[in-house]
Amino acid sequence: MAGKTEDTPQNPRRVFINDVDKYTSKNIARFLDLCLVGASLVDPGEADVEDDDDRLHDEQPNLKGAAFQIVGTVSNRTEEQCSFVAEEYCNLKREELLHHLMKCDVIVYDITQHTDQIDEARWAVSALHEEMDQFSRPKMFILVSTVMTWATTKPADKDHPEIPFTEEHYRRRKAHPNFHDHIGLEKLVVKLGKTKSSQFSTYVVASGLQYGMGEHIFHLFFKMSWLGEVAQVPIFGDGSNFIPTIHISDLAGIVQNVIDHKPKSQYFVAVDDSKNTMEDIIKAVTSVLGSGKTQNVSKEEIYLIRDLTQTDIDSLLVNLRIEATYLKENFNIQWVSETGVVENIEQITEEYKQTRGLLPLRICILGPPAVGKSTIAERTCKHYKLHHVKLKETITETLENLESSVRVEDEDNDQNEAQEFLDTLKENMNQNGGRLDDQYVIRIMRDKLRTKPCMNQGFVLDGFPKTYQQAKELFTGDEEPEDLQSKHEKKIIPEFVFFVDATDVFLKNRVLNLPETAVEGTSYTPEQFLRRLANFRERNVEDETLLNYFEDLEIHPELLEITSNDDSEYQLVIEKVCKKVGKPKNYGIILEEVEEEERRQAEQELREKAAQRAEAERREEEESRQREQRWAEWNQQLEEVRRQEHDLLESQSELLRNYLMKDVMPTLTQGLIECCRIRPDDPIDFLAEYLLKNNPEG
Repeated sequence: MAGKTEDTPQNPRRVFINDVDKYTSKNIARFLDLCLVGASLVDPGEADVEDDDDRLHDEQPNLKGAAFQIVGTVSNRTEEQCSFVAEEYCNLKREELLHHLMKCDVIVYDITQHTDQIDEARWAVSALHEEMDQFSRPKMFILVSTVMTWATTKPADKDHPEIPFTEEHYRRRKAHPNFHDHIGLEKLVVKLGKTKSSQFSTYVVASGLQYGMGEHIFHLFFKMSWLGEVAQVPIFGDGSNFIPTIHISDLAGIVQNVIDHKPKSQYFVAVDDSKNTMEDIIKAVTSVLGSGKTQNVSKEEIYLIRDLTQTDIDSLLVNLRIEATYLKENFNIQWVSETGVVENIEQITEEYKQTRGLLPLRICILGPPAVGKSTIAERTCKHYKLHHVKLKETITETLENLESSVRVEDEDNDQNEAQEFLDTLKENMNQNGGRLDDQYVIRIMRDKLRTKPCMNQGFVLDGFPKTYQQAKELFTGDEEPEDLQSKHEKKIIPEFVFFVDATDVFLKNRVLNLPETAVEGTSYTPEQFLRRLANFRERNVEDETLLNYFEDLEIHPELLEITSNDDSEYQLVIEKVCKKVGKPKNYGIILEEVEEEERRQAEQELREKAAQRAEAERREEEESRQREQRWAEWNQQLEEVRRQEHDLLESQSELLRNYLMKDVMPTLTQGLIECCRIRPDDPIDFLAEYLLKNNPEG
C-alpha cells in the first residue's frame, strides 16, 4: 500500500461527481470547487478568527487550507471543459471508471435526474466496497437521492396526517411506484457503509425538488411566465399538494457538510423549511415574471408537456410533508433559501434570469419623420425577439384594454379607476382634436414599458420620446438627478440609443415618391410632413435636445446615416445595430419553433431529393430515348447506304455484263474451242495470245 499523503493546496482532496455536465452535479461541483476542505466546520458567526483556524487545525490536522479537486463523468464530450472540473471522463468502461474512482477521496453519485445512473451507482459502490482493503486512505461515498422514496409513506399518526416526517422515520419510508430502484439503492449504500466505516463510509442525501441557478424541474413554469405566450400558467390538479424543495446551492452545502463532518448518521433529508404547495409556487413565479394569472387544469394534462420526463411528472404531483431536523441540529449550512421558493421568489427569479442570460434589451430608435425608424425597429425586434413599442399603437391598445376592463361585471376599485381614466382620456382627446396631452401620453408609455413582457424580454422604443422634457418625465419622473443612475439600472431607461438621420432633400423626395394609398390618412401629406420635419429640426438645435438627455445619463447615442431607399442600405444599418447591441439575451427561437423549422427543413430536403431523383430519372429517360432514336437513325442511314451501294454495284455490274457478253464472251468462247482443239502445252498463254489477236476493240 502507498504511504498516506496529506491534503495541501498542492495536494487537494479529490472528489468524483457523476454527470458533472448536468444540472444537479454541475452545481454541486461548482459549489465545492469554491470551498476549502473543513470550511463548514467553522462557524462564520464566531468572532475570533484565529480560534476558528486553530479549531479547524485541531479537528482536521491534515486538511487545513486544502481545496477540493473536482473530477467526473460527462454525458457528452464538448470542446470546452468546465472551469471548475479538473478532469472529465466520457464513455468509460467500468474497469477504467473504477481506476479513476480509486484515486478519489470522495465519490458523489446523483440519481435524481437520470435513472440510467442507478445501475452505475450500484456497481460503483459495490466495486469500491470490494476494493476497500486496497485503499491508500479512507474513502467516502455519497448518494444524492430523492424524497420520492418517501412519497407513499403512511403517516405515523392517522389522526394528524399533517405532522411532517423526519429522518427518524426513514426505516418506515415507502417509495413512489416508479422509484423502487432508488430506494433499493439507498438501502444498499447504507448497508455497505456499516462493514468498515473507518475505511469506507457511505451516506444518502434524500433531496427535495431542486430549484435555483437557472431552474430544472420548475423551469417549465418560469419559462411560461417569462415568455408570456400563455394567458394563464397551468396548475395541474387543484394545486394543494405539498412539495418538499431545496435550493441547489443549499443541497451542495449539505454535501459539503457531510464531507467535512463525517457524521455518524448515514441518512439525511435535504429540504428547506417551506411548506409550499404547487399552487403557492406557481403563483409566486408567475406573479414576479408574468401576468400573475393561473388556471387549474386536470392532472392528466401534465402528460401533454413534452419538456417533462416521467420522473419530473411524478415529482411535481407528489404530496409530502417532511422536515430536515438533523441538518438544523448538526450541520453548519450557510442557507441561500432556507424559507423556500415563495419567500425568496424575487431573489430566485433574478438568479434564474442571470444564470440563463435572460436579460432585457432596451433600445430606443430616434430620428426625423420618414427616415425609416419603424423598418429598423421591426427588424431589430425580429432579430432579438423584443417588443415593438410605437406611440400610436400603444395609445390604441391602452384604450382597448381600459374598455375591456370596464366591461367586466365585477365592480371593484380597479374597474372604477379604469372607467375614470378612460373618461379622462376620451375627454382630453375630444378637446385636442384626437390628440392627448403629454401628461397622459407619458403615463401610457411608462405603463407600457413597465409591463412584464417589456421588463422581461425588453423593447424597441420607436420614435419616442420626441423632446428632452418628454424623456425626462418618461424615464425619471420626479426623481432627483442623483437617482437617475439607479433608475437606469432598475427600470426602463434604454441601454442603447440609435439616432437615424438623413438629409432633408432625401426625406422630402422619399415622401413625395410614396404612393397616394400609403399617404392617405397619415401625417405624410406634403404640408404635414414639411411641418413635422421643420419642428424636428428646431427641437434638435436647442441646448436641451433629446440626445443631450441621454448623453447626461452617459448613454451615448449611435448615429446611423441613411442615404438611399435600397433594402441593402437598411440591412447594413441593422448589422451596425446588432454589432453595437451584441448577442440576444433571451431564449431566442423556442423549442417548438426549432422543431417546426427542423421539420420544415427536413420536408424541404425530402422535396429537393425527390425532385432531384425525378430530374435524374427524367434525364436518364430522355437520354435513353435519345439513344434509341439515334440508334434507329443510324440503322436507317446504314440501311440506306447499303441500298445505295447495292444499287451502284447493280448498275455497274450490268454494264460490265453487257460488255462481257457482247465483246468478250464470243471471243473467249472461240479461244476455248481452239484451245481444246489444238491442246497447246501452255493453255493459259495460248488463250492470252488468242484474245490479244482477236480483240474486237483492237
